[in-house]
Amino acid sequence: MGNFKGHALPGSFFLLFGLWWSVKYPMRYLCRKNKHVCYLASNSGYRRLEIIEGIVKAAFALIGMTAEQFVPDGPHLKLYNHEAKQWDHLMNWQHSTMYLFYGISGIVDIIVHITPAVPLAMDRLMLAIAIFIEGFLFYYHVHGREMLDIHVHILLLVAVFGASIGSFLEIFFRGNILLELFRASLCILQGSWFWQIGFVLYPPSGNSEWDQKSHNNMMFITMCYCWHYAFSLLIVAINFAIVSWFLLSGSRLRGECSNHEPLSYKTPVA
Repeated sequence: MGNFKGHALPGSFFLLFGLWWSVKYPMRYLCRKNKHVCYLASNSGYRRLEIIEGIVKAAFALIGMTAEQFVPDGPHLKLYNHEAKQWDHLMNWQHSTMYLFYGISGIVDIIVHITPAVPLAMDRLMLAIAIFIEGFLFYYHVHGREMLDIHVHILLLVAVFGASIGSFLEIFFRGNILLELFRASLCILQGSWFWQIGFVLYPPSGNSEWDQKSHNNMMFITMCYCWHYAFSLLIVAINFAIVSWFLLSGSRLRGECSNHEPLSYKTPVA
């Protein structure tokens, strides 16, 4: 959707997943270093969590596709307008295609962790493909538009293709905490930048006051994008610190409790 809601919806999805990954991966990393810390240390617990995440990802994708197709001004599954002899609402169709591949990624996550017949790395491969498709679609999404419109979307592509490359590397370096946190930070960046695009191009108050041809606006938006990524990195670092403190303090507390010897009761002699 070429409006504020059409950018806020995917932005919210990416923010939620980025925030979740910034908590999940530090938790799994610390749990594996100390297997007595939490439930995620077991393979079965982690597998259940991955299945739930796949279900949520597929559900979000279905919600996104439904919203793009069946909003009042949407195409309603109509790809070509025979009366006007032209394609119908291609922007909505592009967004739906993006959601489709993320939905496939969610389904693959579920299948990979349900059956051993599918290679484990398939989930990362499908995620890398889904992110790449997002960037591929947006690369041709702004052809012929104003300079600032093109620029804000090109900046989005930096985060998209960076996340795609990082996810692809995870196929060969699975469980690498640096790659996982890198993907989480870029996912948060995508989410916040989708919201920023909405406020710049389609502000809720009405017409945008941004001069689409101003070079100063281009410079500010580029600087603002760097601030967004700094904010994303800060969130990842804070979440890592919070998870570390929570797990280590909990482990220390359990260790102190285990050091106390239980009370013993002597059986009275008859």
